[in-house]
Amino acid sequence: MKNIIKELYPYVLIVIVVVLLRTFIITPVVVSGDSMKPNLNDGEALLVRKIGYNSKTIKRFDIVILKPSNEKEEIIKRVIGLPGEHISYKNNKLYVNDKLVEENYKYRDTYDFNLEEICTCTKIPEGKYLVLGDNRPISKDSRSIGLIDEKDIIGKAVFRLWPINKFGNIY
Repeated sequence: MKNIIKELYPYVLIVIVVVLLRTFIITPVVVSGDSMKPNLNDGEALLVRKIGYNSKTIKRFDIVILKPSNEKEEIIKRVIGLPGEHISYKNNKLYVNDKLVEENYKYRDTYDFNLEEICTCTKIPEGKYLVLGDNRPISKDSRSIGLIDEKDIIGKAVFRLWPINKFGNIY
């Protein structure tokens, strides 16, 4: 009996380490759908960093995995608006607090809108974020589901595992 426990110990330890890593530090996800095209495609495998990702580290243009309470599944979107900001789009250009902000990634056209059309607020409240998909014409994002609670953000997509020809960091 002692030998069996001794032989099983390394395997139990490995399982515990893997569960802890996946629960608290990093977890794999697979992109489902076309709302992040052309930057992320359906079926791509990503690693999501959970540890240390919070209100102090969330930045504009981060690609995040979230699980809004009003949604059945996790979704992947890009952070566009941060707490305390007023967001609007005019002629496919992003304005933060009425100042033009350049977006340095490929995205599709979006219709004009402003924060007041999403919520009854003039600035994004503390603990909330405005997120959009990169494929804006088909994306179900803050324009339709509202602002996202910080507690609903699981983590930041940091690395692409698959397809192999796109293996590497996600920016």
